[in-house]
Amino acid sequence: MPALRRIAPIVTAVLAAGIPASLPAAADPVPYTVQTLHFATVTGPANDKPCDIVGDLYTPTSATSTSRVPAILTTNGFGGSKDDQAGIGRAFASLGYVVLSYSGLGFGGSQCKITLDDPDWDGKSATQLISYLGGAPGIAYTDAAHTTPAPVLDVVRHDNKDHAGVKQTYDPRVGMIGGSYGGGIQFATAADDPRLDTIVPLITWNDLTYSLDPNNTAQTTGVTSSTPGAIKLNWGLGFSAIGVLDGLQNAQGDPSRLYPCPNFADWVCPALVTAGTTGYFQPDAITAARHASVASFTNKVTIPTLLMQGENDTLFNLNEAVATYKAFKAQGTPVKMVWQSWGHSGSTPAPGELNLGNPDPSSQYETARVVDWFDHYLKGMAVGTGPEFAYFRDWVPYTGIATPAYGTSHTFPVGAARTLYLSGGSLLARDAGDVTSGSQTFVTPGAGAPTSINPLDVVGGYTGSLPQADLPGTYATWTTGALASPTDVVGSPTVKVQVQAPTAALTQGDGPAGQLVLFLKIEDVAPDGTASMIHALEAPIRVTDVNAPITVTLPGIVHRFDAGHSIRLVVAGGSDNYRGGLTPTPVTIAGGTGQTLTLPVVH
Repeated sequence: MPALRRIAPIVTAVLAAGIPASLPAAADPVPYTVQTLHFATVTGPANDKPCDIVGDLYTPTSATSTSRVPAILTTNGFGGSKDDQAGIGRAFASLGYVVLSYSGLGFGGSQCKITLDDPDWDGKSATQLISYLGGAPGIAYTDAAHTTPAPVLDVVRHDNKDHAGVKQTYDPRVGMIGGSYGGGIQFATAADDPRLDTIVPLITWNDLTYSLDPNNTAQTTGVTSSTPGAIKLNWGLGFSAIGVLDGLQNAQGDPSRLYPCPNFADWVCPALVTAGTTGYFQPDAITAARHASVASFTNKVTIPTLLMQGENDTLFNLNEAVATYKAFKAQGTPVKMVWQSWGHSGSTPAPGELNLGNPDPSSQYETARVVDWFDHYLKGMAVGTGPEFAYFRDWVPYTGIATPAYGTSHTFPVGAARTLYLSGGSLLARDAGDVTSGSQTFVTPGAGAPTSINPLDVVGGYTGSLPQADLPGTYATWTTGALASPTDVVGSPTVKVQVQAPTAALTQGDGPAGQLVLFLKIEDVAPDGTASMIHALEAPIRVTDVNAPITVTLPGIVHRFDAGHSIRLVVAGGSDNYRGGLTPTPVTIAGGTGQTLTLPVVH
């Protein structure tokens, strides 16, 4: 199996093996049964596309028609299958939940194409699985040909009314959990089905256009921007390869998956080809991607939500969870948020967060949060659901459970704004009175070429074997003096800057192809001069008007700049992880009290 295909399910494997509670000892009887089933679902905008979905049903042996229990629905991350969620199934079944783990459309033996968790496709299929959990007949079969019906499920607790206040015949008490692609589906399902009671999306997106074509300026709501940004080349290539391989492996049973776009929704292939050429998505691709994004249907998701997002994630960075959190909070949706150590770019949880070998809420912080959340909202137990906001601090020593490493707050955001000033002589000044005159000039490359050697994004992590560097003449930097004491940053840094780019001023009216593209990043500079990006995170921007001040929201970080270290801001013309601007453009940035970097600092 190709290496790319092997590492794709890392996130779901972490979830599968490590979420819930202590399992029975090997000598004890297994307190649940497992049965593989096939589900006959009908999806699509016109409800005319049949899709067979394969899943595993975990049923506690104690669950009966007179002693019913809640249910949990879970599915895989991109490139994975139902098998990746086996740990969730075993552990929560041991805790008294019926669990249905299924392979999402286009993956792991399930039919139809990958539609990126679109509500019209993936959302509709999940609602039919909820009907099955509620006791609906004619959905589950013991064979892929759908010739032998499975028994009607009659052991799941029912609700008197759904969340729209309507009494339904097949309304189970049910929650969802899953990571990445298995997180996005939860929003799509909640938007379609008021019977769903609570969700726990991990390391997932708010707006796919930001995830794959981010623009960290001109943001109108959350991470959604009014103009495209810079396409993520490596992530896009990696995911397209995984999806196509999965389609080829399962084409014999469903050859329609290969045409016209192999194993993807029809719009995906032309969108990727065009974006690889121009460096950004076209309007039709933006519309399609946002249709599969909770940013477009936030108002339809009103059930309790526990967001868990990774600090080490260059695909779905912390800003995506922040956008969802703030939108839900504003509309009154019950929501809490956890920033964990691991994500798509760092696949191993810290000790005491999740333990793949021995899941145990008494010794694992995230495990305990998830178990309490479901016990509270699905079992109705009088247990707390934890702090409003929690964030992992990798500089805090601890043993055992990771609770001491998590900072907590009853509000979000946290910290106080500390403003630094871009000054002459490459100084990042701490006081406005220290700002001196002076400017820096560089030239962005043509044809979207990379000019920075950054940690290279790959599916499942990133590589950093080469020294981090930017080509001379293609960037500008500003650096503080050595810090007298540690500085802890928790949240999204922001930059306000005015640039001079007369060439871009002449072409920007022609649209994105003529607009200036830059890349901003924060570096931690050690006393020996070694500079390190924070978890390889950077902020691409495509500037619609270079004559106006620019505000940039960088990806959120949780990072301690130690005493003796310095903080550096880099503005570069290219990146090895993105397709940059098409035209070489001279850029000048002058120092001044209006040119600032603001950090959310926690004391």
